[in-house]
Amino acid sequence: MRVLAVGDAALDVVVELARPLEPDDDVPARITLSTGGQAANVAAWCAELGVEASVLAPLGDDLAGAVVRAELARRRVSLLDAVAGRRDGMSTAAIASLVTAAGARSMASDRRGWQRPAALDPAWFDGLDWLHVSGYELFAGSGTVALAAATSARRRGVTVSVDLSARTAVEALGGAEVARRVALAGAEVVFATVAEMEATGELEVPTAVVKLGAGGCRVGVLGGPAGSRRSWSELPAAPAGVVRDTTGAGDAFAAGWIVGGAGLALETAARCVGQAGAMPPPGG
Repeated sequence: MRVLAVGDAALDVVVELARPLEPDDDVPARITLSTGGQAANVAAWCAELGVEASVLAPLGDDLAGAVVRAELARRRVSLLDAVAGRRDGMSTAAIASLVTAAGARSMASDRRGWQRPAALDPAWFDGLDWLHVSGYELFAGSGTVALAAATSARRRGVTVSVDLSARTAVEALGGAEVARRVALAGAEVVFATVAEMEATGELEVPTAVVKLGAGGCRVGVLGGPAGSRRSWSELPAAPAGVVRDTTGAGDAFAAGWIVGGAGLALETAARCVGQAGAMPPPGG
């Protein structure tokens, strides 16, 4: 199986707080420097689950970009170059994730996007089985790179999925435009949180997967002669043990779904929350 994730790859700074922050003061924390970004996370978990995975994301030739490239390579993820090495002035995205002692997380994101025109190689989509598109990429600007990748994939019969990524991104673009871009991408599966789905409204996709965190997930499949009715079912979360960090759990869930469906999605998310950081350990 071959999977390509389109979106973001970023320097990930995870701050695990021993107790809440104190204004103008210092508190103990464990700080981990790693690689993140929704597309990169999904690709890394797909590789961990035993499939061939690659990521299409904008990276600069800065220190952050060097760290991201090295970490992706350690996790057997191929990085596709859509700017043919022309990275002058490009900066790599960075994400700071603050994790409470209870495992809840908040993020501050510096997403840089494509600072150079991107050109996609048609050969990247030959023999591909699944294309996963991050909403951060699809909803940023005109979504040109994401839509071009989805078009190339669909011409070859590749399954396309989209993650709505963030309620704030959906609200900034507007539910109607989000629905239009998801339709243009030809998504067969959409992943979303409850808040993201509520902000978007009904999407005309065959399968809608609502991630419920510790509550598992809800799966809605279009049915009826005109595809106008959606049949919903709920699946409980897999046992997770101690929840250390929820960063990237939704990305791990998406990777599991891509590789093996709902059951593997829930198991992979449970693995993710038991560790620090959004990616599986290298060489796992």
